[in-house]
Amino acid sequence: MIIDTLDTLEVQEIDSFSRLEFLKGVYGIIWLLIPILTLVLGITIGVLVIVWLEREISAGIQQRIGPEYAGPLGVLQALADGTKLLFKENIFPSRGDTRLFSIGPSIAVISILVSYLVVPFGDRLVLADLNIGVFLWIAISSIAPIGLLMSGYGSNNKYSFLGGLRAAAQSISYEIPLTLCVLSISLLSNSSSTIDIVEAQSKYGFGGWNLWRQPIGFIIFLISSLAECERLPFDLPEAEEELVAGYQTEYSGIKFGLFYVASYLNLLVSSLFVTVLYLGGWNRDIPDIYVSEFFEINKLGEVFEATIGIFITLTKTYLFLFIPITTRWTLPRLRMDQLLNLGWKFLLPISLGNLLLTTSSQLFSL
Repeated sequence: MIIDTLDTLEVQEIDSFSRLEFLKGVYGIIWLLIPILTLVLGITIGVLVIVWLEREISAGIQQRIGPEYAGPLGVLQALADGTKLLFKENIFPSRGDTRLFSIGPSIAVISILVSYLVVPFGDRLVLADLNIGVFLWIAISSIAPIGLLMSGYGSNNKYSFLGGLRAAAQSISYEIPLTLCVLSISLLSNSSSTIDIVEAQSKYGFGGWNLWRQPIGFIIFLISSLAECERLPFDLPEAEEELVAGYQTEYSGIKFGLFYVASYLNLLVSSLFVTVLYLGGWNRDIPDIYVSEFFEINKLGEVFEATIGIFITLTKTYLFLFIPITTRWTLPRLRMDQLLNLGWKFLLPISLGNLLLTTSSQLFSL
């Protein structure tokens, strides 16, 4: 009788431990999903804000009235356009490759979304603080043109295929100068982690930004990021006058909208990396010694500091976005030969020289 009672107690203990392990696993999944869902929600709102900003700034440059009816000041116009695309019919080309045609837009969007894993919005506010953070972004973002090439080839349309080839050629031409600029920043910071790069700029406040230490690299990074985002004057893969709509020609409905989502996602992540690499990230513009004691009073102060960090990061990012938005309505489109010559004959040698100078200065400072 006593043995049976002991066996029953052991079984109950085992069941309770198994339930605890199950609950622990469930809580772990929940705590993993919360930051991811928060990031996705923030990215969605950020893209909607970019679309609204671009329309308002474009209207101001062209001296016309921008969106004003969908929500206050036309803020919900992008949401209305996305809803319209959701209800439109998805048309497939009769002689195209349906699998490539369907997979292409998804690859373009997913590859850019993964890049946000290494973007720090504040101190310890990053999903994955990796030692190769900035180079992971470059490696993942180079997958997006493959999706565009698949879309162009799968459409079985000469304009779409030409647009896909242009996207691949443009990405290859400007990926190398972009990588060399990032490598120069990594040498200055002695790390490829996005957190370490921001912290290396925090010693002297505004004067410690890499913008002042790498002005040539900043200009090359700016031009290369515009080309990677296919913004004017580098929008040859979808030039309306030449290729109708490039690789988007045969698309309709939500798949057509995914290309625009990918474009604005890429623009946002590029601007965030400009903020992280060159503009000090979440750091305040005055040295930390003057304000650190105020922020470290209690836990509420830490929350307030994290909120201020997110606010500073997003403010710098959206202020920088004025540059790619205004260049769209200021500069004419380049020819394909001019675009490739700019990448291979000018930006590549200058970025190599900048890397050599950075390496030499780091060696002499040892």
